[in-house]
Amino acid sequence: MITYEEHRLRSLADEGRWIELLGAYRQARAAAVALDLSEGGAGGGAAHERAAVATAPLGHLIAYAAPPEVAARLFDRDGGPGTAAGARDHDAGPLWEVLATRHCWRRLAPLLGPPPVRRLVAQTRVLLGEDLARDAEPDPEGVPLLLEPWEAVGRAERSPVREYLRDGGSRSALLTLPASREGLAPVELPAPGAPLPGQPATRALAELAGWARAVCVRGPAPRAAAQLAPGRRVTGGYLPFALVWPALVQAGVADRAHGAAHGRLALWRVLTAMTGVDGPPAAVRAEVEALIARMRCFTWEDPADRLRHLHLALEDPATGLSWAVSGSEDV
Repeated sequence: MITYEEHRLRSLADEGRWIELLGAYRQARAAAVALDLSEGGAGGGAAHERAAVATAPLGHLIAYAAPPEVAARLFDRDGGPGTAAGARDHDAGPLWEVLATRHCWRRLAPLLGPPPVRRLVAQTRVLLGEDLARDAEPDPEGVPLLLEPWEAVGRAERSPVREYLRDGGSRSALLTLPASREGLAPVELPAPGAPLPGQPATRALAELAGWARAVCVRGPAPRAAAQLAPGRRVTGGYLPFALVWPALVQAGVADRAHGAAHGRLALWRVLTAMTGVDGPPAAVRAEVEALIARMRCFTWEDPADRLRHLHLALEDPATGLSWAVSGSEDV
């Protein structure tokens, strides 16, 4: 049932009265924060999270349909305490990702203030194919502001960025590994390799896909896969990293408060940790490129798979190490 207030807000949107809608959003968000505090809520971040839920549909509409000069002000603090959307405010997806899918970086760059939101918007524009290498400030972790060739190939195959709808909701392909049986065959896995504890890349891989298990072994990819596969005989095969990339990026989108930019940043942390290099961004990037060029990627099926699943082993022939990540869940 559509309430009077919802009808009024939709009418304002249809009439293009976006400044009034922004004011209504700020007023509602601040009131929700104040109500939580007055009722003895925990305050702080918890109050803002509940306020974000209450105002999410209106925030989504503004981020999607308002002119960028208005939509970017969702994240400004000039409206007073409790009025600004944060990096975790979301409806069908984070409000900053909705905004990023609607306008190019040149229109958004002069308007965005908060560094976390600004960074995530820039990374989303990169995922959508924009080259920001000269137009945006360097990423704090040195993540490139232009898709690498293997990322561009993966994006052309399957994009991990959601497609948002004006009145709420989104469309997104469910990216899994393996995506199908094409190119796979019966494989007899070798004996599992002994786990190597304490590897930074293993921790980074576990953080990327928090719903999956991760392990590192010394030896080829199938020995790592054998640690997590359901048995010695599986249906599996090798894939180029470019075809693996979209599913790994989407694995980092843990919930609706996360966007594809979170997945890309998390995956670059994994790859950087695998190289073991800690240096200038240009040096790290060169090592990651070399790693991708030599990496072997093995995937396999699990009969118990649920809707979302990821089964992948990544082998670095130069170091003799392989990492495997495996898990499934309903979404």
